[in-house]
Amino acid sequence: MRLGPDTSFPASVQGPGYDRTAQAAGIVHIGIGAFHRAHQAVYTDDAMNAGDRDWGIIGVSLRSGDVAEQLNLQEGLYTVSTRSAAGTDLRLIGAVQRVLVAADDPQAVIDAIAAPTTHIVSFTVTEKGYLRGPDGALDLAAAKGPSSLYRFVAAGLVARHAAGLPGLTLLSCDNLAGNGAALKALMRQYLAAGHPDLVDWFDTECRCPATMIDRIVPATTEADRVAVEVELGVRDEGAVVTEAFSQWVIEDDFAGPRPRWEKVGAQLVADVAPYETAKLRMLNGAHSALAYIGLGRGHDYVHQAIADTAIRPVIERLMLRGAAPTIDAASGQDLGAYAEALLDRFANPALDHRLIQIAMDGSQKIPQRWLETLAWHQTRGERCPSIEAAIAAWIAFLRSDHPVDDPLADRLREAAAAQDAMERMFGDGGLIASEWRPA
Repeated sequence: MRLGPDTSFPASVQGPGYDRTAQAAGIVHIGIGAFHRAHQAVYTDDAMNAGDRDWGIIGVSLRSGDVAEQLNLQEGLYTVSTRSAAGTDLRLIGAVQRVLVAADDPQAVIDAIAAPTTHIVSFTVTEKGYLRGPDGALDLAAAKGPSSLYRFVAAGLVARHAAGLPGLTLLSCDNLAGNGAALKALMRQYLAAGHPDLVDWFDTECRCPATMIDRIVPATTEADRVAVEVELGVRDEGAVVTEAFSQWVIEDDFAGPRPRWEKVGAQLVADVAPYETAKLRMLNGAHSALAYIGLGRGHDYVHQAIADTAIRPVIERLMLRGAAPTIDAASGQDLGAYAEALLDRFANPALDHRLIQIAMDGSQKIPQRWLETLAWHQTRGERCPSIEAAIAAWIAFLRSDHPVDDPLADRLREAAAAQDAMERMFGDGGLIASEWRPA
């Protein structure tokens, strides 16, 4: 039996405290994977539990129908298992109403974005989903493809403009430096090429606030689904697993109404940059280093890698001596305490966070996770041995038998195999654009 609105739950399982059937959809979320379901959807569910209304989420998968198959038969319901050393807390989330598959019904996605009730379009499409070229500008040829987020957002904006509806808040929740400004610039490039008459309206009516999102969400396994089934007595194909920690920092710059996320734990701030930079360079930078160094030493999971006495000191130095000095911290932002909290989170044995999952898309992640830190030190005549060790581990990973899931996989393997691998990857004209140059 599948999870659904008629399922009876144990008293220990928290469910939606609002009438799901009475809520309009105020958010269209593009890229509805496990992270969104364990993070932004939970905050939105909390906001509706606290009294906000009409913030249901219509999820969009650009290519795969997997999440639609998981959730639509369950009317959008799914569980979040929060795991810590104290045990597992199981909760039912009701914010997601349905999932559309853009490849199957592109017009339905456009109609959802153009709907009068929609105020926010949010994104978790990973770094590569923004279709940027090596110079950071939009790869226009790729952006015109059938699974491009720009295609659907632009068509929805065109329809809204024609109907006299207001603009939207476009909310990037991906690990891009300056994600709001980056999304705005890329969207403007797409509109200028295909809908130049809409650019001024977009500038006036739409907003792209910056965000910083943080929660560790491993890929769900069959064992995770079985554990939920044992507790609930029904099968939840959309189950997600996460840690207790969650953080969401959002620039307070919206085009129209929004959920009161700040009432349920999010931070609305004037400047996201210090939080975003700390997360990218300390958490994400450490995660990538753990992935490549840990895989090279035969580990499968983050908690195994951080327990390795040959790895942990490298990660501590990366965060405290490498990344932290490069960050202009906000008032009250304690980077030393942040590093200690990250080490504790990495060591959580209740989360089986696979290193190979973190190792995906290295070419898209490494510039903001490692290379900006290296460039900062290089301009001061300094080196950063911990990140240099992580780069060496990445190259060793590319030379190994591990699968390389990366849009530049073939070119990376070829460059890594060469005697002058560092120069081919990071030198002038190399595969990875950066201000940093190897010594």
